[in-house]
Amino acid sequence: MDEKDLKIINLLLENGRMSYTDIAKKLGTSESSIRKRVRKLEEMGVIKGYTAIIDPSKIGYNVVALTGFDTEPDKFLSVAKELAKFEEVKKLFTSTGDHMIMAEIWAKDGKEFSDLIFNKLGKIEGIKKICPAIILEQIK
Repeated sequence: MDEKDLKIINLLLENGRMSYTDIAKKLGTSESSIRKRVRKLEEMGVIKGYTAIIDPSKIGYNVVALTGFDTEPDKFLSVAKELAKFEEVKKLFTSTGDHMIMAEIWAKDGKEFSDLIFNKLGKIEGIKKICPAIILEQIK
C-alpha cells in the first residue's frame, strides 16, 4: 500500500458510492488505475465490503444505545455468540477497558429497549452486568 491507496481509502470512507471516475479525477490519475487499486485492496482484505449508513430514527428506531456487557470469564465467547443472534444488536465488539463486550442496540422506544435488556439479553447465561448508554446525538 502506498499514499495513493490511502487517499482512495479516505475518499471511499467519505462516500462509499464514489465512482472510479470521480476518484481518478480527484487524484489526477486514470479510472483503470483506480479500478485496479480498489480490486487489489479488496483482494488484500483492506476493503472488506460496502454498506449503507442508516439513520435509525428515520426507520422507527428512536433509541440507540452503546451497551457494555461484563461476563463470567468462562462464558465470554458464548455470551458474545448469543448476543449476535438478536436482530436489535446491530454491531457487536469484544473489547478491553470498562466492558468485555460492547454492542450497538436499536429499539423502537424506551419500553422496547427495557424489555430487551431486562427480559431477553439480561437472561443470557454468563452475563454479570449490563451498562447501557443511550446515544443522544451522533456528531461524527
